[in-house]
Amino acid sequence: MILFLLPEADYDPTEAALPWAALHDAGFEVRFATPEGRIAHADQRLTELGFSWLSPWLMTRRGPLATYRRMTRDPHFAAPLSYREVDPEAVTALFVPGGHAPRVRSLIDSGPAQQIAARAMARQIPVGAVCHGVLLLARAQDPATGRPVLHGRRTTALTSRMELTAWQLTRLWLGRYYRTYPTTVQTEVTAALADRSHFAPGPVLPLRDRPDRLGRGFTVQDGTYLSARWPGDCHRLADEYRALVAATRTPADLIEAPSPTPSPEIR
Repeated sequence: MILFLLPEADYDPTEAALPWAALHDAGFEVRFATPEGRIAHADQRLTELGFSWLSPWLMTRRGPLATYRRMTRDPHFAAPLSYREVDPEAVTALFVPGGHAPRVRSLIDSGPAQQIAARAMARQIPVGAVCHGVLLLARAQDPATGRPVLHGRRTTALTSRMELTAWQLTRLWLGRYYRTYPTTVQTEVTAALADRSHFAPGPVLPLRDRPDRLGRGFTVQDGTYLSARWPGDCHRLADEYRALVAATRTPADLIEAPSPTPSPEIR
């Protein structure tokens, strides 16, 4: 089972939808899990409400937004599991999107979600995370060592520069709405690592990638673990995560297709 962990709401639509589409369109079946097994929609400011005059820069781009709408029509999206219903041993790949808005904490702070992530990392199945999603792994503890599962790993995540810039742009009318936690993602993730140098911030000036310009995106791969910083990395992240899953796929991960019509027997 390829599993996407979503919070009760407020995740970034690009960070969830592009990896979902890369897998779905390659023939993989993706399941979803939310805190209580209820449908979880993305941050409405990114999809509908906007940010006043900053909307052209901060709202989700047209292409990823259309992909997100397509994801919400997936029957599995409409019937998610709850975190507690997930059997970690049945998970063959795990993906964790991020987001800034308050209800993202329902994923990152969840003990059951942290346990799913810890088991996935211990089993060395494909694990992808982006932005605040990396925080789930920073908080998930390896029961064998008591350390965060990112200890000894290389990773990236939302950088402090990017996080604080986004907050400063919106705080005049949204206050601390987009300060998900008092500590920045980069600070907390770095504290979970074996060495500060294991955090890779990527280029100082981030550029949004595109399907025809994947090189603009920035990712870090460490074994079967793949991470990225923000929505602008997600075309590249989706492409690389699909390849990672494809390298370890099982028959159960594939979408069932109708049996082909037998070819006429040649005599």
